[in-house]
Amino acid sequence: MELYIAVIAFVLFILLTNLVQRQGNTDLPLPPGPTPLPILGNLLAIRRDAPWKTYKEWGATYGDLIYTRTLRQGAIVINSEKVARALLEHRSYNYSDRPRFATIELFGIAFRTVFLPYGDTWRLHRRLYHQAFSADAAVQYRPMQLRKGRQLLLDLLGDPEGNDLEAHLQNHSASIIMSAVYDYDTQPRDDPLVAIVKGAMKMVIVASTPDKAAILDAYPILTRLPPWFPGASFRRHALNCRSYISDMVEKPFEHVKKNMAAGTAGPSMVSESLRKFEAEDDYGLYEQAIKNSSATAFSAASETTYSTLLVFILQMVLNPHVQERANVEIESIVGTDRLPDFGDRPSLPYVEAILRETLRFYPVSPLGIPHASVNSDTYEGYHIPKGTVIIANHWAMSRDESKYKNPCDFSPERFITTTGGLNDDTATFGFGWGRRICPGRFVADASLWSAIVSMLAVFKFTKAKDSQGRDLDFEPKWTAGAASRPVKFPCRITPRQAGMDSKKLAQLIDSSM
Repeated sequence: MELYIAVIAFVLFILLTNLVQRQGNTDLPLPPGPTPLPILGNLLAIRRDAPWKTYKEWGATYGDLIYTRTLRQGAIVINSEKVARALLEHRSYNYSDRPRFATIELFGIAFRTVFLPYGDTWRLHRRLYHQAFSADAAVQYRPMQLRKGRQLLLDLLGDPEGNDLEAHLQNHSASIIMSAVYDYDTQPRDDPLVAIVKGAMKMVIVASTPDKAAILDAYPILTRLPPWFPGASFRRHALNCRSYISDMVEKPFEHVKKNMAAGTAGPSMVSESLRKFEAEDDYGLYEQAIKNSSATAFSAASETTYSTLLVFILQMVLNPHVQERANVEIESIVGTDRLPDFGDRPSLPYVEAILRETLRFYPVSPLGIPHASVNSDTYEGYHIPKGTVIIANHWAMSRDESKYKNPCDFSPERFITTTGGLNDDTATFGFGWGRRICPGRFVADASLWSAIVSMLAVFKFTKAKDSQGRDLDFEPKWTAGAASRPVKFPCRITPRQAGMDSKKLAQLIDSSM
């Protein structure tokens, strides 16, 4: 009987707590949303593999601003660019904080810039990024980005069946950011530092899933379970993740320090920042910030650039007319005796439209990184409590039918005006919002463009064929997690010029220098 009363009392406590959380300390209501179940909230109604799709479906009923609860964690989801701009940009002073999720501490990723609370440490990180990656500073990396893009062409030429396509794109993306951040030249295959970041980011993506965060935040005592305890596999996963993360932070940083001591260090974010602050009294503080911000840049940029290029190639395979129109444009401006460079970019609007459509079609971070409100706020008659988790649903924005007609179609033409130029829509919502917008977006944009234009100039990406010579049709699938990208798909990579081999491609590359 006593146990029965205790259980009833616990359930009533949870219900009362959730009611208070939903009403807040104001007469204004929270934004509308689906009715939560007792204790579980809306947990069972959210697709674990693609919560962004669930949120968009709810948007059809409840609007662009939705309140949802998973266990004891409430969140407000933004489903439109209009609302995201109104809150996360125009009121960025109030929406630049981050939630404190238990998983972030547990898995050893709290140091990453994207998870830092709004404060002095975050401002120092942003200062370091601005020095290295601002629009003006990003120009210095262009020769390196073109060089890496042309190495990617050689890698793809040797893999006509696309068996190692993912590895080529990941190595390419990692090689660019490793060069910019650490002045480190990656090996063409099986680079040890690239392997570290692959392992680390795989674990971080798993650790960052909303359902896992909600469970551990609702019951933080679970984080204290010993790794051997039945059902505590997440604790063992966390220990492995911490080991990978430690290597990812320390090893490339030590590479730079060693080269600086030997006098052989080239320009990079780390070396330039260390030299700039070496005379400061709080040098240790600056060094730690440089170490942590550089590791964040390395891991985040390599993952997102690689995933976006995979989206691009998938859409070229499925939309051959798009790449044919792009190649006609490239040949009319560049010809076939050299490869495109950044000087050609303004004259290639359709290639630019392909890049924008790739970013729009499938944002590889569909829900971005959650924001948190610094203080209570009101928006269009709804109450937003202090400390509320704010989620910008980039995927829903990419499927906004009022802005993008037939949004499930891959159509670069939506960015082209009737006169053949580009419209004002840059489809950059995937880079984030306000003061938390991606500081490396200018470098990322150039990396994506240089790889895309180079591949369009040299290759055709088509469906693979079976033994009878028939196209192998497939239905695109996407990975789950905080970051999402296409699951491996069959394709064929064919040079556009007849007789193109590694020697001729190398000559073409040399003539383009």
